[in-house]
Amino acid sequence: MPELPDVVVYVERLVARFGGQPVENLRVKSPFVIRTFDPPASAVVGRKLASAFRVGKRIALVFDPELYFVVHLMIAGRFHLAPSGKALGKIALLGFDFPDETLLLTEAGTKKRASVHVVATREEALALGRGGIEPLEATLEEFAGALKAENHTLKRALTDPRLFSGIGNAYSDEILFWCRLSPMKRTIDLDPETIERLYDTTRRVLTTWVERLRLDAGDGFPEKVTAFRPEMAVHGRYKQPCPVCASPVQRIAYASNEANYCATCQTGGRLLADRALSRLLHGDWPKTLEELEESKAQRAASVLPSKPDS
Repeated sequence: MPELPDVVVYVERLVARFGGQPVENLRVKSPFVIRTFDPPASAVVGRKLASAFRVGKRIALVFDPELYFVVHLMIAGRFHLAPSGKALGKIALLGFDFPDETLLLTEAGTKKRASVHVVATREEALALGRGGIEPLEATLEEFAGALKAENHTLKRALTDPRLFSGIGNAYSDEILFWCRLSPMKRTIDLDPETIERLYDTTRRVLTTWVERLRLDAGDGFPEKVTAFRPEMAVHGRYKQPCPVCASPVQRIAYASNEANYCATCQTGGRLLADRALSRLLHGDWPKTLEELEESKAQRAASVLPSKPDS
């Protein structure tokens, strides 16, 4: 799912590409993507794209006279460019036909979760956010207040849109890695010094990735938005070497999400228990990297062919 850095760059490039241009036609292939009916989506025809802004992980397209298309890309939704008037194709949900190009909203996969809300005011657009603080705008005190609002794990707290706006699975992994904190550490256990370190790291990681993605997009358009990037330290890098200590990156799965982390850098060498595997293995679950490597060696030895009799 596109998160804060991706959405920031989407907003900038959409305005750079289509700002001031009128929508000549709106083609909607999947009527279920439009979640509102008043004002009608067709009202955008003839209006110019005036600006855009971020609402959490949503993108608000502002048309003049005042009309807002608030797009939630969810996991598989993306924006793509196409020649003006080109057929929408299999995965397109809708297309904005501008004078020279068409802006497509696409969604891969069978589960269609992307959504568009058409509203008449900025207040209605902002109300679609979940209320979390903006991590790049909040003060240290505001950050600490959000973090301590409820007793959660750090992973859950950072990805809760009611607490922090725009941070998801990918960048929470990166933030916690560079801050050297376990994703399962409880927020209630954080001292002021650790909170300040997490605040600084959160801002540094998000800012670094915004700048990196801006450079990648250049004067073009971000066509290949993904949560899995080779420059990331731990996210999506299960079993690959940690860039700091070379230990294999670990992973725990829960619900529909996962957390990627380095046991050496973040948990003092202790492996975090995956709930499903812990229930399956019970006492056989390895507690440290050393136990994990030992168990692997034992399994490998058990399948080696025995030596022939001399």
